[in-house]
Amino acid sequence: MKNPYRYLIIAGAFALSGLFCWLFFFNYLETEKPQITPAGNLALIGINKKIEIEFSDQKSGLAVLRAEITQNEKVQVIFAEKISTRGIRKKSVIVIVKPREISLEDGPARLSISARDHSLFRNTRIYEQEVIIDTQPPQIIHHEEPDYFAQGGTGVIAYRVSKPVEEAGIYHNDIFLPSHKAKVGQNTVYYTMLAVPLYATKDNFRLHIYARDEAGNETTVIPAFFIQERIFRGDSVSLSETFLKTRMPEFQSAFPQLQGKSPADTFAFINSQLRADNDRQIQDICRKSSDKKLWDGTFLRMRGAAIMARFGDRRAYLAAGKTLGNSIHLGVDLASTANAPIEAANNGVVVFAQELGIYGNTVIIDHGQGLFSLYAHLSSILVKKDQSVKKEQIIGHSGLTGLAGGDHLHFSMLVGGNFVNPFEWWDHRWIENNFQKKMHF
Repeated sequence: MKNPYRYLIIAGAFALSGLFCWLFFFNYLETEKPQITPAGNLALIGINKKIEIEFSDQKSGLAVLRAEITQNEKVQVIFAEKISTRGIRKKSVIVIVKPREISLEDGPARLSISARDHSLFRNTRIYEQEVIIDTQPPQIIHHEEPDYFAQGGTGVIAYRVSKPVEEAGIYHNDIFLPSHKAKVGQNTVYYTMLAVPLYATKDNFRLHIYARDEAGNETTVIPAFFIQERIFRGDSVSLSETFLKTRMPEFQSAFPQLQGKSPADTFAFINSQLRADNDRQIQDICRKSSDKKLWDGTFLRMRGAAIMARFGDRRAYLAAGKTLGNSIHLGVDLASTANAPIEAANNGVVVFAQELGIYGNTVIIDHGQGLFSLYAHLSSILVKKDQSVKKEQIIGHSGLTGLAGGDHLHFSMLVGGNFVNPFEWWDHRWIENNFQKKMHF
């Protein structure tokens, strides 16, 4: 009697045979070459060059990988690997090339990267590129005179470099601040603005200039500088019962967690938690700035206004003989008449124009390259976000919104999201000494 599964067995045998043949052809008789994908710019190889390469072969898999540099007919192997395990179809490799350690000289050379697969045809892909070995780091040229910075002010550092660079900037206490470029005559000058902390000293304020060229060579220079100490005023502000009872309810309605709290407790929260939250929000707003210098010349001060509070003033808030909190004033309070017109201090782009906690109705203008001005406690705002403004353009009117005790303008300057002393930016001599003169050396 014939086996009823005979034809199924025969069909299965043919299928397995076909599958075996297909796998054999796919894995061992295929003719497709592996792929080589280098990352980044390989045209320049510096003193410590990182080369990233991705190898792939989707059929028989990778078998032999190799990278070498040829110079003056001498071959220097920088990477080699044999892969005995079949089926490895992708591999990423990082190679660190140190030309001086493998007897490569500055000058032209040829980079060759190859990959072979496991096919019986030994399919091989070769990637070649002419390269330049350059192990000379850029020279940083800084003016001989030391820089002078004031506590709470803006520091400006200008310098030149001896060759094109890929990255340049200032490390301030391990925080990197990129530099901007300016064409001055035949020279390209790099400069960085940074906020000097209120209590900076020679011991806690560290700086070095950094530059990395297109080949990856790096240089650092520590500039000479002095920090001018300043005496910041201490002041106590008495909060009247009328002020607390009339101004705190609007904050209680805006923040449910304050409902039911006393006016004194509400003020303590506003002065501490809300103030800190608002300042962080301002920092976030000022993280993104135009790469272009938008401002021109001395910044304007509110016309006909008296100074009510200065930058850096230390305040203690008192009510009924008790201290409700402390703060450091991070701007200048200016007052003239009620609802006085407020002008843009310089050219720029509006990046914020709405209510902002303790600052009330607020406008923030980006002047480019990390420089911002802030106008707070406004009764009205006449500009919109993303609107370009010109120096002297009216952007709003003074008021007493937010935590203001009377009609005035709170004016601040910020560099890189950090508050700095506005008095410097109102002083044409300071701008001349820190920009015009520093750029021409």
